[in-house]
Amino acid sequence: MSIVGKVDSLWRYPVKSMRGEELDEAFAGFSGVYGDRLFAFKSSASPKGFPYLTAREQQRLLQYRPHFRDPDKAARPINLAEAESMGANPVSADPSELMVDVETPDGRTLAIDDPALTDVVRADIDQKHQLTLMRSERALTDCRPVSIFSLQSARQLAEETGTSLDKRRFRANVYVDLTSAQGFGENEFVGRSLRIGPKVVVTILERDPRCVMITLDPDTGEKTPAILKKVAQAHEGMAGVYGAVMVEGMLHKGDSVELLEAV
Repeated sequence: MSIVGKVDSLWRYPVKSMRGEELDEAFAGFSGVYGDRLFAFKSSASPKGFPYLTAREQQRLLQYRPHFRDPDKAARPINLAEAESMGANPVSADPSELMVDVETPDGRTLAIDDPALTDVVRADIDQKHQLTLMRSERALTDCRPVSIFSLQSARQLAEETGTSLDKRRFRANVYVDLTSAQGFGENEFVGRSLRIGPKVVVTILERDPRCVMITLDPDTGEKTPAILKKVAQAHEGMAGVYGAVMVEGMLHKGDSVELLEAV
């Protein structure tokens, strides 16, 4: 084993494509980070294979601020001690205890299941989008359960594009500060496993193919097309990596990241 970095920050996104929340600790399970992308809006105008309304269609989604009504219940599985000591399956809190409220761009706070929130979201988009609220015990991610991105990759892209680049554009669950000063060092982990903190093991399965989302400022939604253009031209359209959790457990800000020996 060799230490290749540490956890810079942990993030989850209670509602898909809305603003994320930074956490001091997070439970990483087989189905993803606990509380991550618990809700999403399904659009009748989206493809069946990817039915979600995202900031690709409505940039203002990034300005909606979701938060759990009961942060303590949303922090970790209710049987965490049993799950970690006995290997039992993690159990989520009751859906009523994992309710999300959303602050809209105009300052109102509405429950995620309030039809008024759906109306507010829909008012900003083409009316061909008929919206339905989705809820899932599994993270409604684009691809794999966990996404990882290095600070070094963000810095390199900032230099390559000559822009001030906020790492939050990449909407990762785990941002890592690698010991290597070079960007895109996480590419070398594909096909290998990382131990993050004392317990969690994540197998890195593939690089993360990027889309227009990374061109959107995480606060304003304004586009900077040069970022996606550079990723496409210089990095094969990929930035960051996707992984699958092999050993569940708690992650903490500052945790060491170890590259495990290949088997």
